[in-house]
Amino acid sequence: MKTLVRVLIVLPLALVIIVLAVANRAPVQVSLDPFSGVAPLVAFSAPLFAIVLASAALGVILGGVAVWWSQGRHRRAVRLQARELDRVRAEAERRRRAEGALATGGSAASPAGGVVALPARTNVY
Repeated sequence: MKTLVRVLIVLPLALVIIVLAVANRAPVQVSLDPFSGVAPLVAFSAPLFAIVLASAALGVILGGVAVWWSQGRHRRAVRLQARELDRVRAEAERRRRAEGALATGGSAASPAGGVVALPARTNVY
């Protein structure tokens, strides 16, 4: 399956990038000075394909960072729920052991008097 994806997607994409690089290898001047078009303060010259590919890579990186940043609250909610689940599982296991000790004739006192305290339901969004 991975080979099929590689052949159908990656190979044509690589061919397009190679054709873009070969067809646009002439240098162009990139000016970072918005006020002076004749003698820019900050400017450099680079092949057009390098500028296009660098812009695309920068866009992918910035988009990934933006998505990662916006999903932070969801990751935090999952972490908190996982901690709560671990706590509840540990409490359930402790109570099972305590009930098993009572059934075999041992003595175990329930700290809550037999009442299980459930966590309050909250919205995570």
